[in-house]
Amino acid sequence: MFSAVDPIPMVQLINLLGTDFVVWDKSAEVFFKRPAKENLYAHFTYTLEELEKIRNQIALQNEMEILKTTSLTNQDQTIVYCQVKKTIYIADKTYFKKKRGNKRD
Repeated sequence: MFSAVDPIPMVQLINLLGTDFVVWDKSAEVFFKRPAKENLYAHFTYTLEELEKIRNQIALQNEMEILKTTSLTNQDQTIVYCQVKKTIYIADKTYFKKKRGNKRD
């Protein structure tokens, strides 16, 4: 269950924010609620408000972490089989390169 959702919040955010940002998975917590014997479904969304908040926070502090929770459910979302909480690190790319001493683009 975890591997089905693991990279998606990070990759999705990379594509939504663009190339001026560094986005990394920092950590994950997996909470298995019950065994699944049916197809599972997950919704991966970032609201425009979330994206604006991230951009504003990065403009002020250069880096931040967010917590994104994804639930794996049955089709009508009445049963939760698993929850994955991902901590995602986000930074301004220029700041991150200076912080790491990285000379590459």
